[in-house]
Amino acid sequence: MAMKYVEGFLLAVPAANKEQYIKHAADAAPLFKEFGATRMVECWGDDVPDGKLTDFRRAVQAKEDEVVVFSWFEYPSKEVRDAANQKMMSDPRMKAMGDTMPFDGKRMIFGGFVPVVDV
Repeated sequence: MAMKYVEGFLLAVPAANKEQYIKHAADAAPLFKEFGATRMVECWGDDVPDGKLTDFRRAVQAKEDEVVVFSWFEYPSKEVRDAANQKMMSDPRMKAMGDTMPFDGKRMIFGGFVPVVDV
């Protein structure tokens, strides 16, 4: 059985755009499912402290009026995730959504991860 694969995201969203962000994520969810994601979790920052050396806010250069969002998508495998990312790049529905993102995508951090403990 193939190991699950997780793609994680960290971004800063203007607090005033919370409802718009939730709608954006909810509208995108069926596409990600179609492309192969088995789970999509979007988390609005609630207790995101400033650190002494590093922290989530600095990682995405969050401004005073922005909230850090942490999210992850689960895929059955890295291969499914890679294929999904290729489909996203060419799908006109994703391009249309990218034109109306309620956050600065240039400051989004993302990466793929192999789960090593999943309890």
